[in-house]
Amino acid sequence: MQKTVSFHTLGCRLNLSETGQIADQFIQKGYKIVPFGEQSDVTYLNTCTVTDGADSSCRNLIRKAHKKSPEGKIIVAGCYAQMESEKLSQMQGIDLILGTNEKYKALDYLEQEEKEQVYIDNTTEFWGAQTTTSDSHTRAFLKIQDGCNYICSFCIIPHARGRSRTISIEEAVKKTQSLVNDGFKEVVLTGVNIGEFESTSGQRLINLIKEISAVKGLERLRLSSVEPNTIDEELLITLKKSGIYQDHFHIPLQSGSPDILKSMRRKYTIDYYVKTIGLVKSYFPDASIGADIIAGYPGESELDFEQTYKVLKELPITHFHVFPYSKRQKTTASRMDNHIPNIVKKERVKTLISLGEDKLLEFTKQNVGKEHSVLFEREKEGHFEGYTSNYLKFKLRSDQDLANKIVKVKATMVDGKFLTGELL
Repeated sequence: MQKTVSFHTLGCRLNLSETGQIADQFIQKGYKIVPFGEQSDVTYLNTCTVTDGADSSCRNLIRKAHKKSPEGKIIVAGCYAQMESEKLSQMQGIDLILGTNEKYKALDYLEQEEKEQVYIDNTTEFWGAQTTTSDSHTRAFLKIQDGCNYICSFCIIPHARGRSRTISIEEAVKKTQSLVNDGFKEVVLTGVNIGEFESTSGQRLINLIKEISAVKGLERLRLSSVEPNTIDEELLITLKKSGIYQDHFHIPLQSGSPDILKSMRRKYTIDYYVKTIGLVKSYFPDASIGADIIAGYPGESELDFEQTYKVLKELPITHFHVFPYSKRQKTTASRMDNHIPNIVKKERVKTLISLGEDKLLEFTKQNVGKEHSVLFEREKEGHFEGYTSNYLKFKLRSDQDLANKIVKVKATMVDGKFLTGELL
């Protein structure tokens, strides 16, 4: 009987690309992928440890998997496994705990007759990853960088993933062509800190973008999160000239307070961030812009929070990713005084999320009456759903099968969180 495996991914797009690569390994070994939550011979959890919530979600998923498949094997891999292997080893039902590089060797460990439970590494090697056709995605995620050399006071990622490492331009082009050959029309370049590509690899990020943009058959290109201090005019000119870069950026802010930014050890000032957003909009005037924001960082006063709120309200930020500060082991911030009570953090998160929802709705309304190019992903409840070039959700009723097709539409109205309209 064919063996089955189910996957669940927590966290970022980088994790999604890695899960896709690992899923392909299982398929090549003859496994059948079944939805997570169904009974399976193997359950693979690719984890995140950015926040307390991510840790809690992981533990709940482990319990759910063990309850559903008590005779199956459970593999817990990735950042949470790397940082909390001892705690995980005390949980019932886990067969393998694999660190951020060892996660790729799951099949090797499964096939060992005498195996240990925990395999943690020092994350010194670059392991490439990309979305595969088994993921059921229409946008492909291609990992071009991993790890981080920054030492932001709140962030555990350098401890979990190690120092910055990259793919070569030649290999990135080869993988992009493979994705296009598999039917993907859009590729998202992902990493922990992709703006550090050049300082890590010695090769220029703009040259990588130029080479990938020239891949025959690739129709849309995006970058995942890019630190503001690594965005310059030359990068924006390169993206604009590519002809396929989509007008959407994700540029972390974290805080609008100069004092808090300094305490976080971020590599930019508020003035620099504001100028960077202005520069982006000068080249991509219709762009949507996402930002990460941490609420309740240690010592964040009411004035600090008000400064963050004011910056976010005034800037053309459209997609808010708001997190309550989480104390992470081995980070400087975890040892600081003046930690904010949870009730205050929750209230500040709620306030920022509400502002973000209002701003996204306002931006969505501004796009009514405009023509858009939409990559439709799936049919759901009688509508095909997809994203515009500037990352707004669009839904449309159609007798045609629009899945994985890029079509021209005109937005005529807002329906909930979606634009909707007509084919052109």
